[in-house]
Amino acid sequence: MTSFVRRTLLATTVLASATAGITAAHAEDAAPAAATSASAAADEQDNPTSVGTGAHDRGGDIVVTARRRQESSQEVPLAISVVGGEHIDSTGSFNVGRLQQLTPTLQYYSSNPRNTAVNIRGLGVPFGLTNDGIEQGVGIYVDDVYNSRVASATFDFLDVAQIEVLRGPQGTLYGKNTTAGAINITTNQPTFDFEGKAEVSIGNYNFKQAKAAISGPLSDTLAARLAVSSTSRRGTIYNVTSNQWIQSQDNLGLRGQLLWKPTGTVEVTLAGDFSTQDANCCGSVYVRTGTTQRALNRQFEALAAALGYEPVSRNPFDRLTDLDTPLRAKNKVGGASVRVKWDVGPGTLTSITAWRFWDWDPSNDRDFTGLPIVSKSQNPSQQDQYTQELRYNYSSDRIDFVVGAFGFYQRIDTQGTEEHGSASSRWNISPSNSLSNDPTALDGLVAYNSQYLKNTSAALYGQLSWHITPELTLQPGVRLNYDKKEGFYQRRVFDAAGNEILLGGDSTPLKTAQLAIFTPQEISPTFSDWNFSYDFTASYKVAPDVLLYATYAKSFKSGGINQNGVPMASDNMTPLYDVATVKPESVHHYEAGIKTQFWDRRVTFNLSIFRTDIKNYQANVNNGQFGVLRGYLANAGAVRSQGVEADFSVRPSERFNAYVNGAYTDAKYRKFVDAPCPPELSGGTTAVGGQTPDAPGTPGGISPANCDISGQRLPGVSEWSFSFGAEVNTPTKLLGKEGEVYFGYDGSVRSNFSSNPSPSAYTWIDGYSLHNFRAGFRTQSGFDVYGWVRNAFDENYFEQLMVGPGNTGLIAGLPGDPRTWGFTIKSNF
Repeated sequence: MTSFVRRTLLATTVLASATAGITAAHAEDAAPAAATSASAAADEQDNPTSVGTGAHDRGGDIVVTARRRQESSQEVPLAISVVGGEHIDSTGSFNVGRLQQLTPTLQYYSSNPRNTAVNIRGLGVPFGLTNDGIEQGVGIYVDDVYNSRVASATFDFLDVAQIEVLRGPQGTLYGKNTTAGAINITTNQPTFDFEGKAEVSIGNYNFKQAKAAISGPLSDTLAARLAVSSTSRRGTIYNVTSNQWIQSQDNLGLRGQLLWKPTGTVEVTLAGDFSTQDANCCGSVYVRTGTTQRALNRQFEALAAALGYEPVSRNPFDRLTDLDTPLRAKNKVGGASVRVKWDVGPGTLTSITAWRFWDWDPSNDRDFTGLPIVSKSQNPSQQDQYTQELRYNYSSDRIDFVVGAFGFYQRIDTQGTEEHGSASSRWNISPSNSLSNDPTALDGLVAYNSQYLKNTSAALYGQLSWHITPELTLQPGVRLNYDKKEGFYQRRVFDAAGNEILLGGDSTPLKTAQLAIFTPQEISPTFSDWNFSYDFTASYKVAPDVLLYATYAKSFKSGGINQNGVPMASDNMTPLYDVATVKPESVHHYEAGIKTQFWDRRVTFNLSIFRTDIKNYQANVNNGQFGVLRGYLANAGAVRSQGVEADFSVRPSERFNAYVNGAYTDAKYRKFVDAPCPPELSGGTTAVGGQTPDAPGTPGGISPANCDISGQRLPGVSEWSFSFGAEVNTPTKLLGKEGEVYFGYDGSVRSNFSSNPSPSAYTWIDGYSLHNFRAGFRTQSGFDVYGWVRNAFDENYFEQLMVGPGNTGLIAGLPGDPRTWGFTIKSNF
């Protein structure tokens, strides 16, 4: 059914694009001045110089809603990146992962849709396996509706007008989930003038993408808009075991909206959307091995030799893998919302009621090899969330304010299955134990995990802007928040014959070996707390186009629960209940900046400096074994992120524009004395009684119980990152159409970064640069045809490196996309 819908959409969109192009050409010849004001406004909003600066075409402002009201981005006293819908399309930035190439301080990492991290300035969500028991730290909002799971960031943008990336804590207006920032996505809204657009792209790797939207009146008071998007692409990694290409793309999205305006003071928008992914995903490739402190005969090379195994390739950029577990990443996200706006007296009352769902059906190869060690690893889950927000906006010459209330309820249910195969015994049991030579000892050993989470939150908030003089504005904000989380986690373990393995009772060598892999557990963690956030910003207009601002914010991220289980005590019988919950993060943030425009607003230059201090930072702790749990949360003592960001854009004429955005980010653990050790210090005998740990990578050595990584860099953060681009055009006539030929370039570069929560010599990713080009012909009426090439110089780089389980020294990775190229045709009508 999905394939049929996709083929139909592609064919229909090709026809619409071609027809619209012909129609546009005739319309242009007949009446060149008939271009709608809406299209002109869109062109102005979407000019590429908006990237990272909020800059605009000469004489027109970029309008943002960062403070829950419409205003020029240059008037907003905070660091904000604005990317228009046209620039998103032209650069191929069709999801958050691609968007990070345009916004230097946005970081995105994803081994699959569930295990996805979106951070800003190095902060947001712990790096590693996702734990549903905590908040994400970077709030994602689509048309004022909060998306509580970061998995939504893996979907294609659908009919987007613009995206605002708000940097720094946004707790007053956006809530407890935005200690690092927020991504505010605005879609195109229904119109009372008929309009439409269609776009088709094709490229190498069998890339096909089609987008279409149509909008218009149904009556004098009712308008509708319908948008659809489809993306498919062959994978970039070949699996020699399944004879399939993996890491493919297979996305389909649909969004519909109804706008009702019964009077001049009331408007009601009903919106619904549904998106699905069914890609052959998500896998990895062999990258390297590093020596750990495990016994030498239990490290990767010795174990692989004993089992007669050799990776299909030791060059990760051969893009070959041999994963033997079927891969699956079925992902569905959708929901419905009602937004009511009512002009009441001097202000506007807004109500947003929303329901969203997320269904996740995965299958992973968690041993990262072609060996039947872990034969099954899947944790499907289903989420429903309900939100209600009510706010009142007021604006006058001297005072602007927003007051509101927000309510949230979420339930997530997960059913997990982890099963081991015939190679598990040799891989996981010491050769000194005769069971290591018995493939049946662990073959068929299975754990069934059941869990649920109930998450309830309520808040009252307000923000005031007091214009003391036309130049000086003071802006205090407050938020009172209540959170309650109730969780349940149960793991039951069975042998191949279906017999349940329980703790206690008689202990045999076989049972001991089995319990070392999977340990039964049942916990019901709970957490509740009140928190108070506040911020204060002062801004001063030195000149009409020069704004200075300074901000202090005291924010927090809600405490959480370890929803995936907790470690066991030394008796391997008792769960450590005291780590079942994690404390709230306490955030102190300081920022100062300047926003300027000059040369008759042809040039925009914005600069910000910031420092964020976090106590009780919620860190992800990865377990080195297959067994008790995959990872859990713990509070690091303190974390700090500080740096400088600069955004520059210039548009001297309609024929040329350029931008450069850069950031220096110094994000470190200030205090984390009991962190998990990196692989080179793991796997040996745990040091006790004053023993001195051996040097890193000493086979059979003594390992520290934990490591002090204070002063080391946070994962995923490059100290230096830049994005830059330019476009030049010249008027011409082509095929009887008046228009312009253009050439565009966008690039990005970042320095090295760590790909492990505890920095390891084996998991540093080298810095890299990406360069994208496009060239084409477009008309004023909206017809556009162009060719593009992305990663033009075919840079070899990694998006993420992962430490293989078992402390064997295996490092797997996800290579970034190779060079891709293609053609796009689109038209507005």
